[in-house]
Amino acid sequence: MHPGNFFDDIHLGDERLTPRVTVTEGHVLAYAGVAGDFSPIHMDEIYAKTTTFGGRVAHGLMGLSLTDGLKVQSGFFHDGVALGWSWNFRAPIRIGDTLQARFRIADRRASKSRPTMGILVIAIALINQHGETVQDGEHRLMVPCKPQQE
Repeated sequence: MHPGNFFDDIHLGDERLTPRVTVTEGHVLAYAGVAGDFSPIHMDEIYAKTTTFGGRVAHGLMGLSLTDGLKVQSGFFHDGVALGWSWNFRAPIRIGDTLQARFRIADRRASKSRPTMGILVIAIALINQHGETVQDGEHRLMVPCKPQQE
């Protein structure tokens, strides 16, 4: 049996904090390799110091990817299937930042096309060690209902 809650056990307004992750040089290098984004704002400290950020910053989409991973690590959802994201980039993520996601169930409904599944709208904020929201938005996630007992 996989960990996490079935749709039936998840309620409107439920909130959770995820585990934390500290962003490292390795994260930035690995993400650049996967995404193919070797922009100097991410890779070249001398160049990055001349920008509005005053130094290197992590890829914005890496923050979204880390958020999704933290959501999975929370163990709250049983076998979730991502349906979509609406996401905002509020502040830079820097190497050395420690991030944690806070999520809240903003809406829930039964799936019309898959009667054994439910759809959740999850409001998520990605927060750094200073309590600042660096990214936020909503995630639509489909999760299974409890199996019917025979």
